Amino acid sequence: MSHRGHSQSRFRGAPLTVQPVDALADWRLSEEPFYQPVGDEMAAFDAARSARLPVLLKGPTGCGKTRFVEHMAWRLGLPLITVACHEDLSAGDLAGRWLLDAQGTRWMDGPLALAARHGAICYLDELLEARADTTVLLHPLADTRRVLPLERCGELLRAHPDFQLVVSYNPGYQGLLKGFKPSTRQRFVALGFDYPAPAIEAAIVAHEGGVDEALAQRFVQLAERTRRLHDAGLDEGASTRMLVHAALLVRAGRSARAAAVQAIADPLSDDPELGNVLRALVHASF
Repeated sequence: MSHRGHSQSRFRGAPLTVQPVDALADWRLSEEPFYQPVGDEMAAFDAARSARLPVLLKGPTGCGKTRFVEHMAWRLGLPLITVACHEDLSAGDLAGRWLLDAQGTRWMDGPLALAARHGAICYLDELLEARADTTVLLHPLADTRRVLPLERCGELLRAHPDFQLVVSYNPGYQGLLKGFKPSTRQRFVALGFDYPAPAIEAAIVAHEGGVDEALAQRFVQLAERTRRLHDAGLDEGASTRMLVHAALLVRAGRSARAAAVQAIADPLSDDPELGNVLRALVHASF
């Protein structure tokens, strides 16, 4: 796919990026990711995409934000480039860099530039974990300009019509430490996520973990008890992801109690007293 219709050079002699026939082949999903809708989030995402608006997903860890993006990428038939943000991630890491090889120097697009150039969903998971300069880089892509200035190579990259920017963060944890500036936040439309209702969550755990629904319901009941321990010093209770892990351990031969300790109680906290409380909840549940 040629990108010449979507970018322009800011000065003569800007480098040409040599790409394979399908530059996004490695980012195409090979099978449909399972996702259980809990509201109108799919319709809301479709509306944002139709309006070419970037989407901010906010919700607790392990509640299904990433799986939702994967499912929507599959549903829309678009490649998905996911970046797990961390404290050392810089704007240059997302935009791209010059490389030196036997043929000389060449420009290599970063994940954000690659998605914008060829038309993919770029999902920046837990964006607030990245360095502050990364959010500034997103501003011209996240408003009506839909451009990405690649200053290191002198190119003003105009986003492909299929490009979609999605970012996520956890307001319960990250919001206490740092937050988005209004200049960033107001460029996005938001979708709020939370843990599903117990019946839906049990159905997800049963499907993903391969256990019967009765056991899945007991794991969900345990999770609900841990989620009420916020006042006892627990930052977050058990996530849906942790319940699936416990179910998978049961499928692998562990007892339900041992699986719950290994996948839920012990990972949730290193505090000895809180750990004892969590294990007591497991023993009371199983």
